[in-house]
Amino acid sequence: MLPAVPLYMDRHDVPGATPADLAGAHAQDAAIEERYGVKYMTYWHDVARGTVFCLAKGPNRDAVEAVHRDSHGLMASSVIEVDERMVTSFLGAILEPEVGEPFAHTAYRCILFTDIESSTELTARLGDARALAVLRSHDAIVRDALQEFGGTEVKHTGDGIMACFTSAPRAVEAAVAIQLRLKERNGQAIDPVHVRIGISAGEPVTEQGDLYGAAVQLAARVCSRCDPGGVLVTGAVRELSLGRSMKFDDRGHAELKGFAEPMRIYAVILS
Repeated sequence: MLPAVPLYMDRHDVPGATPADLAGAHAQDAAIEERYGVKYMTYWHDVARGTVFCLAKGPNRDAVEAVHRDSHGLMASSVIEVDERMVTSFLGAILEPEVGEPFAHTAYRCILFTDIESSTELTARLGDARALAVLRSHDAIVRDALQEFGGTEVKHTGDGIMACFTSAPRAVEAAVAIQLRLKERNGQAIDPVHVRIGISAGEPVTEQGDLYGAAVQLAARVCSRCDPGGVLVTGAVRELSLGRSMKFDDRGHAELKGFAEPMRIYAVILS
């Protein structure tokens, strides 16, 4: 049995690049990739952040980088080997662009869940009015962060909020901001509130303004494993956020309900 060809993801910082620019660069890669035994499968373009992530199969990292170097010279700032099962599990089907045609992965989203710790006990202890005031404080902090970091509220879950982002780093930045602002609020409040946050990445199904699918379920499961006051993310979110100032603590593989294989999760180091 032949060994599987490794899969690599790279990151480019290309502020000002247009979809047409990237389509041209991808076409240049496709023109010479075969001589290196490489296949550039797809790419994602975050226009607002000026970043591009490419996904390629190849015999090794050097061969993958050589295609970029010898086709158009736009080298990646980082290249990592990724697990294909993890990529397809989190990001859904890998859509290959038509060579030379502008391309956008419009279905890709990062899903973020917040969950207030022991919300039922909170209501029993504080009473309806005070518990509602705590919930409104949480909602205001979360919604301010969504507006600041480009997130979209999908729905209120009763004891938390589900939101989505088109950028993994922005989702992580929003989560960090939420926890830091809640910590500041708790230092001055009579009734503190402690929140878990979980983030996954994938291609959820959209229907009537709501999101469904494995990416949503995974974010909810990761959130449930998080410590109050913390942020847990999947491996895909961590990899898509490499090169930023944020730091992660590897929490190993976790058995998550509804998922056949253990998933690697990371805690975001708050600062």
